[in-house]
Amino acid sequence: MIQSAINAIKAYFDALTIIRKLNLWKYFMIPVFISLITGIVIGSITYFLSDDLGSYIAQLWPWEFGKETFTTIGNFLGGIVILVIGLILYKHIVLALSSPFMSPVSLKIEEYLYGKQHQHKPSSFSESLARGIRISVRNLGKELLITIPFLIIGLIPVIGIFTPIILFLVQAYYAGFGNMDFTLERHFKYKDTVTFVRKNRGTAIGNGIIFILFQLIPFIGVVLVLPFSVTAATTETLKKIQ
Repeated sequence: MIQSAINAIKAYFDALTIIRKLNLWKYFMIPVFISLITGIVIGSITYFLSDDLGSYIAQLWPWEFGKETFTTIGNFLGGIVILVIGLILYKHIVLALSSPFMSPVSLKIEEYLYGKQHQHKPSSFSESLARGIRISVRNLGKELLITIPFLIIGLIPVIGIFTPIILFLVQAYYAGFGNMDFTLERHFKYKDTVTFVRKNRGTAIGNGIIFILFQLIPFIGVVLVLPFSVTAATTETLKKIQ
């Protein structure tokens, strides 16, 4: 699994070459716009809600002594919780809405690497969008079920220090899952796709690690995350399928 994750990360270094060679930038215009708008909306909501949640947490401290310290801690924790949930929502919304535009990109890469004789019938716009939404809703539910308990565990001293690492890997897995599905939708049905990604979770995590790190880069990350992550995910997913 570790080697698969490393290979998935390395695939990003070849992504720019493939994008340039196949002149794929024009296909990313609408997804990049979707990514920007979603990022602005989620970022704004995160900013305004973090203080409200922090204030609510601060109210849980009924005593006057230590009130200021607990309020500061509450604001910090509120910001972290909202940020994590915001990143999760951003990721799944962008992956779902971008599916009809990313699938053709994945198809062109597959034709370039393996030829048209290996192709499966591409999905229509509506089919791709419906599947993207289904995958994202499924993954969003799963991810929240894992994330929320770990956010609570994160408040526990000593044990909580491992929470950020676990949450980061969970986010990476589901990000990679979404990127891989742009290719898998041509080869597998829904249930088979879930099984395939579970068997190749290292590839999903490796791809998702860079996806998440891209999100942390202001503006540029939101613009470049889809072109690079989808291209890298396509090349590695096709290797696993072949």
